[in-house]
Amino acid sequence: MNIHELLHLPEGRRIEFKRELPSKADLCRTIVAFSNDAGGTLFVGVQDDPREVFGVAEADLLSLEETIASMIHDNIVPLIQPDISTFNVDDKLILSVQILRGNTPPYYLKSLGKSGGTYIRVGSSNRVATEEMIVEMERLKRNVSFDSEPIPGISANDLDLSRFRILYESIVKSALDATTLAKLHLTQLHNGEVLATNALVLLSNGPQKRERFPYGKTECARFKGTTSDVFIDQKTLDGNILDQVEQAYEFVLRHINKEASVKGVYTRSSWEYPTDAIREAIRNAIVHRDYSLSGKDIKIAIYDDMVEITNPGQLLPSIDFTQMESRQSDIRNKVIAPVFKHLGLIDQWGNGLKLIHDSLEQYPDIEFRWRETGLQFQLQFVKKATAAPVEETPGDDQATEQVITAGSRLESRLESRLESRLAAKVFLFLKKDPRGKAELAKLLGHKTVSGELNKQITRLLENGSIERTIPEKPNSRLQKYRLSEQGIELLKCMRDEVSE
Repeated sequence: MNIHELLHLPEGRRIEFKRELPSKADLCRTIVAFSNDAGGTLFVGVQDDPREVFGVAEADLLSLEETIASMIHDNIVPLIQPDISTFNVDDKLILSVQILRGNTPPYYLKSLGKSGGTYIRVGSSNRVATEEMIVEMERLKRNVSFDSEPIPGISANDLDLSRFRILYESIVKSALDATTLAKLHLTQLHNGEVLATNALVLLSNGPQKRERFPYGKTECARFKGTTSDVFIDQKTLDGNILDQVEQAYEFVLRHINKEASVKGVYTRSSWEYPTDAIREAIRNAIVHRDYSLSGKDIKIAIYDDMVEITNPGQLLPSIDFTQMESRQSDIRNKVIAPVFKHLGLIDQWGNGLKLIHDSLEQYPDIEFRWRETGLQFQLQFVKKATAAPVEETPGDDQATEQVITAGSRLESRLESRLESRLAAKVFLFLKKDPRGKAELAKLLGHKTVSGELNKQITRLLENGSIERTIPEKPNSRLQKYRLSEQGIELLKCMRDEVSE
């Protein structure tokens, strides 16, 4: 991308904007977080919200570069070498501080030490890394994956491998014996003892798997309507991860529609969603999730208007979902992924995203969305007809289609910024007229004002996006809500980004 394109991107995992040089602490936190993650660029002289180029004085450029380089050199370990450049944008000079993904993580602030000064990038913010994240960075430095690590005191004989063995031997046509387990790196010789790895435990059933990985499961749910207020069906899949793939896929198929159409003398049936893409997304979630993160599981949610898959762990730095049609490959779990490939459960390396892209090409009415929410990665297959509340232009089909597409992108941007799909819908319902809670509930298809709706209204009030029409009487029965000045400005920024 050229500089003008970069300056129109939203702040996120790899980009940050500052009108002026930030404080030493803020600057170093951002640099550390970029280095520990996917790398990134800090632009100085550009205000984020609302986005505007202010520039820096030409006389200050040299001293600013020296100050930034010194701050990084004096306050961060291991050593980071920034690439500092100057750009002229509309006759205004801005500084670009580019940081590459580090080869020797974890990077941290000297003054706080490794445990308190290691930061990671989560969305557009910097957060202190947990101990398990720091351990994962140490593994990365050693080129060791979590799933390949042996577990003291647990051997293959301690595990229930019956399901794994049946599947393996039926496909590969050879025995799953001790030699095979070692060849697949599912066991390791450690201090003279053959131990099971984390990968082998995840491929097993029984108490060892549940005790070691209580979060190594997939939660499936079918909700009524477009929110998570009311369950129609739910299922917890906590067996071995091979079975979870097929069981999760079968759950989705049970809860989406299959339609039949007649062409000539033939009757053809098709699913309402691209099932090949969904199946691949489920496989990717289970194969590539971060199993080192405790307390998080895979979630598959089916609503009236979309299928959503949430996966623990951030997107791998080298994967770019904006280039889905190209073949991309990166592996977090260096033992699990080859086992799935050996069994034919995933395609050859790099074909997964392309398969999803090609499958979506056959479904023009389905919008594909992806985003990172905290330490999770989320995919959504959304029906465009219900993707956002938009005003249609009567009598002009092409204009209507453009409005629906733009509205869908607008809701997606708001959902990412507000970190809630329900909050984005409430925000959009308030873009013209003030509305009360009961009216908002009705527009959302709810029979009553739910606890979740109350929660999101409170969040929008707290972050300044909306305001009360009767602020002096917050509990008035006549109370309504409207966009605040800050909310109106946010809507304008989001619309500008969508229209570009």
